[in-house]
Amino acid sequence: MIRVIINGACGRMGRLIIRGVSEQTDMEIVGAIEFPEHPQIGSDAGIVAGIGEIGVAVTGNLEEVLESGDVVIEFSKPEATLQHLRQVVKADKAMIIATTGYDPDELATVQELASQIRCVMAPNMSLGVNVMIQALELIAKALGDDYDIEVIETHHNHKADSPSGTALRLAETVATALGRDLDEVGVYGRHGIVGARPKKQIGIHAIRGGDIAGDHTVLFATEGEQLSVVHRAHSPESFAKGAIRAARWVVAAPKGLHDVSEVLFQE
Repeated sequence: MIRVIINGACGRMGRLIIRGVSEQTDMEIVGAIEFPEHPQIGSDAGIVAGIGEIGVAVTGNLEEVLESGDVVIEFSKPEATLQHLRQVVKADKAMIIATTGYDPDELATVQELASQIRCVMAPNMSLGVNVMIQALELIAKALGDDYDIEVIETHHNHKADSPSGTALRLAETVATALGRDLDEVGVYGRHGIVGARPKKQIGIHAIRGGDIAGDHTVLFATEGEQLSVVHRAHSPESFAKGAIRAARWVVAAPKGLHDVSEVLFQE
């Protein structure tokens, strides 16, 4: 039995993961974590998730339950993830990190720490998005520099970071495939008299509205034709399912920082 701890347990994704893990025959929830001042501290995690009591109380202290778990699934904020990751490294447990919005220094620290344990880290746990990433590398290499590339992402109006971590990952994928540095060629939205579009520029655009779970489009356009690769998440359940699949895989993985592509193609 794989023993799962969920950080961010009372958030939208946390509640979905509680429901999803409870449906697995080879997994059980042994910990549910929120920030210490959260109003649902002490509540049964199953009640919070709407599935009835499961006998696991929401707590504000990861260390209290860490030894009883095999893998920690993290959907929270960058500062909380860094704190939790240090604790997981100390306890030598496995971890799934789906938090986004890091600044460059935070990201470097997360990557260095995560490489010391069994960890899967991705800005988007949807299996479809990660297949899309694999396809984009091939498409970008095949089309080359003759196509203009734009990345457009749309999310609900509560999303804190912009552009999304997934949009950045998609842009980085095509930039790397084409031998470009995204820091040099990426442009984030356009306004005013910006002039003609530089040939190797990669545009990244963020739209926010309503309850949209997540749409990502990568547009390749040239004279006479265009190709769009699109992923639409109809609900956040796809992210929860991917995180649960990754948690099952990572507990038997070699130590190191892994990508969701390994979960897809090495199972």
